[in-house]
Amino acid sequence: MNPKIEKLAKDIEKTKAKIAEQQARLRDLEKQKTELENTDFVAVARSYQLTPQELAEFLKTRQMASAQEPLPQEQEEVHED
Repeated sequence: MNPKIEKLAKDIEKTKAKIAEQQARLRDLEKQKTELENTDFVAVARSYQLTPQELAEFLKTRQMASAQEPLPQEQEEVHED
C-alpha cells in the first residue's frame, strides 16, 4: 500500500480514538454538571423546609400558573389595544 495512504489511515484511527475519548469526557462532565444542579435543587427545596408532598404540590401549582400566563408577545398585544 502507498505509504501516504498508510499514514493517513493511522492518522484517521488516532483521530477517531481521540474523538471517542473526548466524547466520553463530555458525557462525564455533563453527568457531573447534572449531579451538581440536582444538589442545588435539593438544597433550595430544603431551605424552604417543605415536605416532598408540599414541594410537589408547589411545583404543580407553579407549572399550572405558568401555563395560564400569556407569553410576553401576547402581553404586548393586549397593551396596544
